[in-house]
Amino acid sequence: MEHPAALAGPPVDWAALRRVLVVRPDNLGDVVMAGPALRALHKAAPHARLDLLAAPAGAAVAPLLPHVGAVLTASVSWQQLDPDAVLPDADLALVRRVAGGRYDAAVVLTSFSQSPWPAAYLCRLAGVPVRVGTSKEFGGAGLTHWVPAPPDGIHQVDRMLYLLERVGVPPAGTDLRLDLPERARPSNEPYALLLPGASCPSRRYPPERFAEVARLLSEAGLRAVVAGSAREAALGATVTPDVPGLAALVAGSAVVVCNNSGGAHLASALRRPVVVLFAGTEQVAQYAPRDTPAAVLTVPTPCAPCRQLRCPYALECLAIPPADVARAALRLAGAG
Repeated sequence: MEHPAALAGPPVDWAALRRVLVVRPDNLGDVVMAGPALRALHKAAPHARLDLLAAPAGAAVAPLLPHVGAVLTASVSWQQLDPDAVLPDADLALVRRVAGGRYDAAVVLTSFSQSPWPAAYLCRLAGVPVRVGTSKEFGGAGLTHWVPAPPDGIHQVDRMLYLLERVGVPPAGTDLRLDLPERARPSNEPYALLLPGASCPSRRYPPERFAEVARLLSEAGLRAVVAGSAREAALGATVTPDVPGLAALVAGSAVVVCNNSGGAHLASALRRPVVVLFAGTEQVAQYAPRDTPAAVLTVPTPCAPCRQLRCPYALECLAIPPADVARAALRLAGAG
């Protein structure tokens, strides 16, 4: 039996709403995976503008997502490791920004390990009358429509759709989609796109092994292109100016090789084959690409899933021979 406060609010008349705020203030890949939820909301609330509250990394991909209106970019306090990283004045300023949007509803999207309650209370202070989210714990008046959490192990896309379905928004497909920038054009020469970056060191396949993968692919006749953001230049990546530029590179590739990062979800949304070097920080079933041919490579370890930012051991979960990575990439690229 569910908690008596679960879904205690009256049914939401989604078709009558005019402004909805979708809250997903974490990484690029998480925002890409929110696409099916945005599509479902658009279908259920066809007259509403769907705005997105996102962190800088997630906001960067918003121009490629269908159905997104305005983007509120913020490094929110409840996503920071350092308690002093965001001053209280920044929270108050964000309350004012949300209040200025005059939203009819807010939908707070989270992973299994995140809490919706800080965002819900912020939206409550901002005067948003309908606030929807899912959590294992009861948190009082922050959410007007509290959905008890689904099982931890389900895919992130399914988790977001589960939340919406419980409040009267039917799914409209689970596939990821992105609107490609006009500059995306097929390459005249097939290439493998290697993306060595990830949001934390514990999720990064070692650069020297990426270099060996690149060498093996080149020897097999498939050119290797290494790309990433400015902060990933130290990993040997050619810097792409923005996320649309990165998406164009993904779209033109024969295969993508990346860590468990936003690159995997870009590849999935753009239907490019992808080899994912999956660290033991997360459960594969929650994040694995489902919309494109994919090889998810990992080494099972007793400490997984650890959710650590830095591996305290020797990154055994990513002790994958470069030859295995290259072989999987060549197979998926059809260049074997």
